[in-house]
Amino acid sequence: MANKEIERKFLVKGDYKKHVSKETKIVQGFLTTVPERTVRVRIKGDQGFLTIKGIGNKSGASRYEWEKEISLEDAKDLMAICEPGVIDKTRFIVKADGDLEFEVDEFYGENEGLTVAEIELPSEDTQFSKPEWLGKEVTGEVKYYNSMLMKNPYKNW
Repeated sequence: MANKEIERKFLVKGDYKKHVSKETKIVQGFLTTVPERTVRVRIKGDQGFLTIKGIGNKSGASRYEWEKEISLEDAKDLMAICEPGVIDKTRFIVKADGDLEFEVDEFYGENEGLTVAEIELPSEDTQFSKPEWLGKEVTGEVKYYNSMLMKNPYKNW
């Protein structure tokens, strides 16, 4: 499948901020969150994106992903018709091995207190160093998907 996303997800247990190279504010909503496909609208900085994700494979590390940039105006219009609940977070980029990088999401609002790191990989068996601030792996744990955090936020756990 050409549009395949392979990523692993971890909780964050330590101070990663001294390693941050970039940060971006992200607000996103979901047009649909059925398990077989989620359709996400995202405003990342001053850009808009529409993303469709398929269901994960057995390990939870791989799934279909299609994303296109859309105008900021279109993204704002689509946000108005999203399912209830908005994901509000800041994404911090932290360099990993070689060309790899961790995307560390610090959540706000209903998900305040949750910080999750993801690393996108070229293959499921790609090895990478785990920094000291990386906590328990939660790859494939559905409750950590943004589409689920919208429905069952971290504050309710």
